[in-house]
Amino acid sequence: MELELRHLRTVCAIAEAGSLTKAAAVLRMSQPALSARLNRLEQEIGAELFVRSAHGMTPTKVGDFVLLRARAILHGVDELARDAARLTNDSSSAIALGGTIESVSVGLVELLGDSADVRLVMEYSPLLLWDLLVAGRLDVATLVDYPGYEQRSTPAVLCEMIVREPVFVALAESDPLSVSLEVPLAALAERTWVMTPSDGAGWPDCFHAACGKAGFRPDVRYTTHSTDSIRTLVRTGRAVTACQPVYQPGEGAVVRPLAGNPLSMRHLIACPRNGLMATRLPKLAALARDAYWAHVRMTTPFHDQLRQS
Repeated sequence: MELELRHLRTVCAIAEAGSLTKAAAVLRMSQPALSARLNRLEQEIGAELFVRSAHGMTPTKVGDFVLLRARAILHGVDELARDAARLTNDSSSAIALGGTIESVSVGLVELLGDSADVRLVMEYSPLLLWDLLVAGRLDVATLVDYPGYEQRSTPAVLCEMIVREPVFVALAESDPLSVSLEVPLAALAERTWVMTPSDGAGWPDCFHAACGKAGFRPDVRYTTHSTDSIRTLVRTGRAVTACQPVYQPGEGAVVRPLAGNPLSMRHLIACPRNGLMATRLPKLAALARDAYWAHVRMTTPFHDQLRQS
C-alpha cells in the first residue's frame, strides 16, 4: 500500500476528533472501514499511531511524528491549490498568516481585513509554523513559546514578543479549590490531569518542569486534542487541566489563576527575514497585541489582573 493524501487526512481526523466514531462521522465513512484503514496504515508504517482506550485515541510517539508531518504535507497541498487558483484568476496575492492561538490570530485577521487579503492557517504546533516560515510558505505567523524553550530571531526568521501570558487552571465547580481566588500549583498534586499532547515546541514539558519545582509529579491520565473531551473531564470532576486565562470551560467548571504565576507562555509574531512583512513586523506586533487584549476584555474577568502581571 502506498501512502496517499486520504491516509494523512485520516490520521489528522482521528487526532482532532479524539475517537474513531467522531472521526468516521467527519470523514463520512463507517467506523469499521475507518478502523480497517488505520490498521492498514499502521502496518505500512510499521508502528502503532494511536493508543486505543476507553477514553479515546491518543497519538503514540510515532503518531505525533506522523501527525506533524501529515499536517505539513496537507498544508502544502492546500497552499498549492490556492496559489494555482490565484494565478488562474489573475488575482492579487494574499498574506499567508499562520497561527496557533485563536485569541491572537483571528483578531489579527479582523484588524488587517480592511487593508489586506489575509488567509489564515491554524496549526497546533508552533514548530511546524516556524518550519513553514523558514520554507517561505507563510508570510507571517503568530505562535507561542515557553520558559526554557524560547524562540529567538535567527538569520532566516525575525521574531518579536506580543505579550507574556500566565498559565491558569480549569477545575470543576464541585472541587474544593474552585472557591479560591487563586490556586497554588502544589495544592493540585493529588489531582488527576487532562492535557493536550506535545506541540513539539516545549509543551507539556514546561508544565512538568513547573510541577517538579512545586514538589510533585502530575498524574496525567488523559491526553487529547479534543476540547470537548477536556471540557467533559473537567466539568465532571474527573480531571483538571492547565489552560489559558481566556479558556471557556463550560457550565459546571471554573478557571482560576495559579498562585505566583509558576508557569507562563509568550505569544510571538514572526516572519521570514527576507519576506515582505519584515519591515512591518513591529506594526503587526502592535496590532496583534491590540487583538489579544480585545479578546481578553471580551472573554474573561481577569483583564485587569493580566494587565498588571
